Amino acid sequence: MNSQRNQRETEIAALLAKVHAMGRDIIAPLATEVDRDARFPHEAMQALRSLKLLSAYVPRELGGLGLNLIEIAKIGEVLGHYCGSTAMIFAMHQIQVACLVHHGMTSEYMCSYMRQLVSEQRLIASATTEVGKGGDLRSSICAIELEGDTFNLVKKAPVISYGADADDIMVTARRTASAPASDQVHVIVHKGDYTLEPISGWDTLGFRGTCSAGFVLTCRGNVSQILPSAFSEILGRSMHPYAHITWSSLWLGIATDAMNIARAFVRNEARRNPSAPPISSLRLGEADAVLQTMRNDIYAAANEYQTLLDGDDVDAFSNFGFVIRTNNLKLNASRLIVDVVSRAMLIVGIAGYRNDSKSSLCRHLRDAYGTGLMVNNDRILSHNATLLLVHREG
Repeated sequence: MNSQRNQRETEIAALLAKVHAMGRDIIAPLATEVDRDARFPHEAMQALRSLKLLSAYVPRELGGLGLNLIEIAKIGEVLGHYCGSTAMIFAMHQIQVACLVHHGMTSEYMCSYMRQLVSEQRLIASATTEVGKGGDLRSSICAIELEGDTFNLVKKAPVISYGADADDIMVTARRTASAPASDQVHVIVHKGDYTLEPISGWDTLGFRGTCSAGFVLTCRGNVSQILPSAFSEILGRSMHPYAHITWSSLWLGIATDAMNIARAFVRNEARRNPSAPPISSLRLGEADAVLQTMRNDIYAAANEYQTLLDGDDVDAFSNFGFVIRTNNLKLNASRLIVDVVSRAMLIVGIAGYRNDSKSSLCRHLRDAYGTGLMVNNDRILSHNATLLLVHREG
């Protein structure tokens, strides 16, 4: 058992070293351009494909790398060091893969698609938000329109991240036109079977390379493309916890890179005056303590979730305590990244404030402020407040 664990750790360490090399050589040199032009990071995605990372969470029996959630989170963290937009696209894609893996293994169609995902390294986007519903994932206006074994679907989505560059899109909708808003299904549609009519652009403060424009999505498909599980189960067991953990992990990568820049600045100051530690070293120590809190929270949540997945206890994911803790992870991580990057900015000073500096922290800070808006923190707090009225820690 120990030898298997050691071999696994060695394999993951080697993979992470490759991701770091890819980040330094391919992703980081283009990160400023991707951010400045708000363009999709094509080169980074091709590099991820070369390492088969788009199918990293697909089980080995279907040809994937068979990584677990903790290992996926570590890859996202590494990518966050080099380009927040690339890391965010990776995380959002992996959330969709997790929905397929956790809820599609009994479907012949979904298993066949996952094999195709492995061989073609297809990129999956998501259309869950809807004009008229905003960020409420638990209800839909649009509905599946069945015609025998085929369906048609039209959804007006205010955001489909990297939708124009995806190969497939996973969409939420009401089960039928007569179903209530909360009776939802999750369906995968493929390029060639859908059209995207732009309704908004993506000229934002941060995460500019995610190209999260809005579209009217018009699609068709076969009923076999609908995941067997109700979306309420998919959201609770997979999408909600997997998203908050993978998002937080890449935010940790952004914060860690900001700290590395600040640390290099303090070292340079110390070399210039070796007789006395610079005042900025105190601020560095304070920032590092915040970063450690962030890291501990994220991997505690990741380990808890992985343990629940390994235990295959479906009821555990509907436990109010687990939901509240997962929500709190997102709330805290989105605040702590701003705290860490802001502290790093104060340490580096004007060099961190400049866009044209090698020590620039502008992109880090702009990305950091976007984290509280992804599933707005106020919405999460409101949800937690409702749950806390009926939940008792025991």
